[in-house]
Amino acid sequence: MSTDPSPRPGPGTPRRPRRRTVVAGGAAVLAAAAAGTAAWARSRDDAGAAARRLAGDVARDWSAGTWRAELFEAAAGQPPVDPAAEYARLAGGLASAPPTVSVAAVDTDSAGDGSAAARLDVSFDLAAAHGAPEGTAFAYTTALRLRRGDDEEWRVVWEPALVHPALAGGTATLALERTQPPRADVLGRDGTPVVTETPVVRVGVQPSRTTDPAATAAALGEVLGVDADALAERVRQADPDAFVDVVTLRRDDYDARRDALQPVPGAVFRESALPLAPTREFARGLLGTVGQVTAEKVEESGGRYAAGDVAGLSGLQERYDERLAGRVGVAVRTTGGEGAPQDLLVVDPVPGEPVRTSLDAALQQEADDVLAATASPSALVAVDTATGEVLAVASSPADRGDLALTGRFPPGSTFKVVTTVALLAQGLDPAETVACAPTFTVDGRSFRNFEGEAFGDVPFRTDFAQSCNTAFASLSARLDDDELRTTAAQLGVGAEWASGVDAFAGDVPVTESAVDLAAASFGQGRTLVSPLAMAVAAASVAARELRRPAVVLDPAPAAPAAPPSAADPAVLEAVGDLMREVVVSGTATVLGGVPGEPVHAKTGTAEHGTGDPLPTHAWTIGYQGSLAFAVFVSDGASGGSVAAPLAADFLTRAAALRG
Repeated sequence: MSTDPSPRPGPGTPRRPRRRTVVAGGAAVLAAAAAGTAAWARSRDDAGAAARRLAGDVARDWSAGTWRAELFEAAAGQPPVDPAAEYARLAGGLASAPPTVSVAAVDTDSAGDGSAAARLDVSFDLAAAHGAPEGTAFAYTTALRLRRGDDEEWRVVWEPALVHPALAGGTATLALERTQPPRADVLGRDGTPVVTETPVVRVGVQPSRTTDPAATAAALGEVLGVDADALAERVRQADPDAFVDVVTLRRDDYDARRDALQPVPGAVFRESALPLAPTREFARGLLGTVGQVTAEKVEESGGRYAAGDVAGLSGLQERYDERLAGRVGVAVRTTGGEGAPQDLLVVDPVPGEPVRTSLDAALQQEADDVLAATASPSALVAVDTATGEVLAVASSPADRGDLALTGRFPPGSTFKVVTTVALLAQGLDPAETVACAPTFTVDGRSFRNFEGEAFGDVPFRTDFAQSCNTAFASLSARLDDDELRTTAAQLGVGAEWASGVDAFAGDVPVTESAVDLAAASFGQGRTLVSPLAMAVAAASVAARELRRPAVVLDPAPAAPAAPPSAADPAVLEAVGDLMREVVVSGTATVLGGVPGEPVHAKTGTAEHGTGDPLPTHAWTIGYQGSLAFAVFVSDGASGGSVAAPLAADFLTRAAALRG
């Protein structure tokens, strides 16, 4: 007997669709379930993509220094947040330059439930932004919590740990500290310092300590020679507890004035050290100055400097600032909050490296002293004829720029040294008679001698010794338009140098007419030179070959291009003999009594500017043994009467140094 309660269909009986209905219904359920699963997966994927986009947006914004408030929300129970303000507070000094930020990973497993997490790699370039040693970076990984709000928008939950994990406690912030290393010395030729750390005292005024700014300023002005009215105004405008800088004095200068300065109401004093030369005047135009950086220099430095730093402000100190200053040390620490501060990164400062110059300290001091008594702006340069090394370079007044190296002046008759090299190379015999007439006319332009002198029909050597302009004007027709330019370069004037400093080698234009050439032949054309350029010319004559100046010896400057064509040594020797006659019987007889080896020289009086008569500059160049020199006095009456006596004083002092 069958136990099946359902009768089996017999032939011709229609089959009931019940079992098929059940099967079909199961497929529909499965299909619906699959569709739901796919929709959920798509929703999760869409949510994950949105979370990843948000993490990428935050990374890009942070790298650009931007914090968009709409991308963030406050943590549960916290008041609304201003992410830009909070970041500035938490990051401290690091906030001044944004880091490089990239997305390391995003966890979207829970994105469908409205939450996700991301990790960001953060790297602050402390070398580029804060002056730290090259390659220094503050790098770490931080985490973001991302949440989808009721409006279906994803946002980052703001929390201090987002800025750095060490800030998770919520009360600490980051601090960036910078430490400048001691500045390296500038060395002289023998390796001893000519600029080194020296004690100084900064004199200032604290406004809250004086009830009468005008009286305070007047008292300080009397002792220090500063503008009392301007100082009083600065004191009035400053914050009550500010330090209003007045002047920085060497310690010994301060000690000499201490009794007068200490009683001044409101005067305050700060001791420190600055890299200084032996005296205020010592090669100041060349060496430059060091002082606190200006706001403009901080801005231009791209992070290398911060307010309060010390840097080179002019001269060698500015040009070689990175080498001399080294690199600051940096430390990133937590500050505030509970517990001891954490050192997150500490990098020691890198000391600077010295710069070695060619200066002979004793000779430099003598050069400065020689010019100290001159009332007009003046310059003196001394060059070693064997090497071209610049032994002394003085400019007076010391605070009026570097006349010796960068001044641009007409050379006057000192340029006759160059012209004579060109003429002798063309075959002129120094014994040849060349008339020294009162005037000489070229294409309607009349040239004359200094103070109307005339020596008649005399040998060229006499024309040279007596500095006869008309003789040179008459001889200029023997030269080509580019000949003075080419010959000057053979003596270093207008040539390419590798001195390691800013210096003017001279500009000797190709002449454009017979009149132009005649004027140029005795230094009254368009030619401009520096005192250094003319000292180099004298050194080249003395050495019988080209000398180019060297001021910075280490680091050695890049070598200049190939030298110009060489002058004939025999011609240079003949010119040297003519320069000796200038001392024996010409315009520089004041140099005849200088102790030591024979002095060879050439004086010059260069007209310039406007007026009747035209004002003149005074020059004397030359050499004695291995020492070449150039002396320049602005608005001096004549080379022989003004510059030559200074040269004699300098050479006498140099002889005393040699013993």
